Amino acid sequence: MKVVANLMARAASAASAVTAVTAVTAGGVAVVLALATSALAISALAITVLAISTITLSAQAPATGPIVIRASTVLDGKGKVLSNVNIVIEGSKIVRIEPAKPGATYDLRTQTVMPGFIDTHTHIVDHFDRKTGRLHTADEPETPEQTTLYAYENAYKTFTAGFTTIQSPGNIVDKDIRDWINDGRLPGPRILTSLYQLFDTSGTPDQIRGLVDKWAAEGADFVKVFASGSIRNGGLQTMSDAQIQAACGEANKLGKRSIVHAQGPDSAKAAILAGCTSIEHGNRLSDEDVALMVQHGTYFDSNNHLMIHNYLENKAHFLGIGNYTEEGYGYMERGLPVGNDSFKRALAAGVKMTFGTDATAGAHGRNAEELIYRVKDGGMAPMAAIVSATSTSADSLRLGDQIGTIAPGMEADIIATDGNPLMDVTAVRRITFVMKGGKLYKNEVHASK
Repeated sequence: MKVVANLMARAASAASAVTAVTAVTAGGVAVVLALATSALAISALAITVLAISTITLSAQAPATGPIVIRASTVLDGKGKVLSNVNIVIEGSKIVRIEPAKPGATYDLRTQTVMPGFIDTHTHIVDHFDRKTGRLHTADEPETPEQTTLYAYENAYKTFTAGFTTIQSPGNIVDKDIRDWINDGRLPGPRILTSLYQLFDTSGTPDQIRGLVDKWAAEGADFVKVFASGSIRNGGLQTMSDAQIQAACGEANKLGKRSIVHAQGPDSAKAAILAGCTSIEHGNRLSDEDVALMVQHGTYFDSNNHLMIHNYLENKAHFLGIGNYTEEGYGYMERGLPVGNDSFKRALAAGVKMTFGTDATAGAHGRNAEELIYRVKDGGMAPMAAIVSATSTSADSLRLGDQIGTIAPGMEADIIATDGNPLMDVTAVRRITFVMKGGKLYKNEVHASK
């Protein structure tokens, strides 16, 4: 621990050269992020995070030969149940699935095995301040090291909760965390990030096209568009149709996806007709919106359950900050049944449902609660909920040929639960095993019942 303390001190001393950049949290509250402007600050931060994560957890894998997982029950991510099989892994991929036999590397016969979960909408940079216990804002400036450590901590919590891939819409801090995890320097989930966000104030349609081009060149994986205001402000359309068309049209031109914050029917319709990839929230969808999503193949990422419950449960940590007012909380409380109705109508119509939580401070590591809400409140079948959080979400990310399914040729992103979520959906809270790309990061099976 003394080594870590020394590294922390080095990182803190390297933080002298920073610039303040205003960003927006999941809740629409402006915050200031201190971004390192010196290579020393960045490298010191990287060393610090690596040291802490190495002490916390290191990937485990056999030295030689294939990895074999023996399982009695496997949910394949496509809606099928496989029984009594061995999953054989070489390198990062599943190479075959065969009848079970002794000699497995990991015996998960007491667990339920499935693909790693995917959260298509989570804000890992959002956090409660260590000193105040309240949502971090510009009133409590942070060093770049602190901001990145908070974000990595949240990504790690989400990872060990069974989410091997996440999408963050989005923050510039995500980029280095994404790249370090991809390089194998840090344990964590596969991260896709928009880096930035587009608003009605982002400029003319031509200026918006220019921003999409610029951010794509900087490494953005997709484009995040705020077509409406926050639910706490009524969620009315804020972007013009022309701005939405420019954002999603330019993304399509570049082969990038676009996800659109659209609370009400007007902004949702505009985004669907503009060819955007996914509607986020859709708290007040009209029947026309639902029909248009089916017609256009638009994905629906209903972030109307865990998000609102988390705000209500942690009200004391948010109230009085920005639009987190009593009036804003009234909008959210009324939005719970309304959003659940939109979810049910979209589900009944056959809209392609992805799994995003809009996790913010207080929800990181609890992302699977959204699955429980969707089953218990939204009427979604447990198997359909699992499919939405695996193969459907993978398809929405255009990664369906790599992740989201347990099958030969797929990445070995594999998790297990203590209990079968098809019989008791709350089993998704009890993640006992996490493997990503053939490397084991969590194994608590010996402690399961």
